[in-house]
Formats: sequence, structure tokens, C-alpha cells
Amino acid sequence: MDDYEMMRTGRWLHAVTPRIGEALHRAEELCFRLNQLPPSRREEREAIIRQLLGHVGKEITLHSPFHCDFGEQISVGDHFVGNFNLTILDEAPVTIGNHVFIGPDVGIYTVRHALLTDQRNAGIMQSLPVTIHDNVWIGGHATLLPGVTIGQGSVIGAGSVVTHDIPPQVVAAGNPCRVLRPITEADRVQEVD
Repeated sequence: MDDYEMMRTGRWLHAVTPRIGEALHRAEELCFRLNQLPPSRREEREAIIRQLLGHVGKEITLHSPFHCDFGEQISVGDHFVGNFNLTILDEAPVTIGNHVFIGPDVGIYTVRHALLTDQRNAGIMQSLPVTIHDNVWIGGHATLLPGVTIGQGSVIGAGSVVTHDIPPQVVAAGNPCRVLRPITEADRVQEVD
């Protein structure tokens, strides 16, 4: 098992290695190319997105700028919308379901660093996966921390810091993010033009 594979296991490790550095450089180059293309060049943008990410479903919208660490560990389902300035640090897998909407300036982080300065300066880190189930909406400026899961159909309020799992079909918000209430049929919009 090489350093790159070990990084995905959730163990604490020294993460400053040539193999990891090469993978980071690859993603940085692809993100740069993607972010330089105008929105009108959709086919070129989609080709780069499909080269960058590990899995991409159908009908994806990813606004620039977009940033990620590796890309290969990001899986995005069908009908995904990632708004401006989405950042995904994918040292561990990030799995995003179908019909997920992510607002602007959202950060999804799978990596955490050692607290003691000598260990942190030596590059000791751990990565934990993030999972976002189908039909989730994440409001702008939200932050998802390592190891969290967002349950199917939930809404994360703008500016929230998600530090633990959020169950399905709820509205959750705050710092730290907490469940405010369930989503029910009473939330249905009645007057639609």
C-alpha cells in the first residue's frame, strides 16, 4: 500500500510525500484549466470535470471557481449543482448523491491535522470521508468537516458548520450545526406560477 492509498484509510500518517504531491499537482492543473474557461465552452468544461473527478453523473453544473485537492476521490451523482467557489479537500472520499444543490462559498473538508505543532509541521494528518445523500441542499458559506454524513432530503442552512452527522429530512443550521426541525408536507409551496 503506497502513501496515497494509506491516506484514504483514516489512519494518522505523514502526508508530505512525492506520490501525494504529484496527485495534488495534477488536480491543481485541471482546476486551473477549468477555471480559465468561460461558461459558454460547456463541452470543454465538462470534459475537464470528468477527467478531474472520480465519478460524474449526468446533468452536472459546476460554476467557477472550483477547487479540490485530488478530484479522483470525489463522486458526484446526477443533476448536481455546485455554485461559485466550491472547495472540496478530498484526502478521503467525498460522495455526493443525486439532485444535490450546493450554494456559493461552501467548503467540504476530509482532512484534519495534528494539534501539536511539531507533528503538524511534520505533515501528520488524518482523513475521514464525507457523504452527502440524495436531494440535499447546502446553503452558502456552509462548512462540512471530516467524517460527516448529511442524510437524504435534508437542508443545511447558510453559514452552518457541520461537525457531526445530520439525519434525513430535516432543516439543520448553526455553528455547530444542529437539527432545527423536520421537513414535512407543511413546507410545500402552494402558489407556483
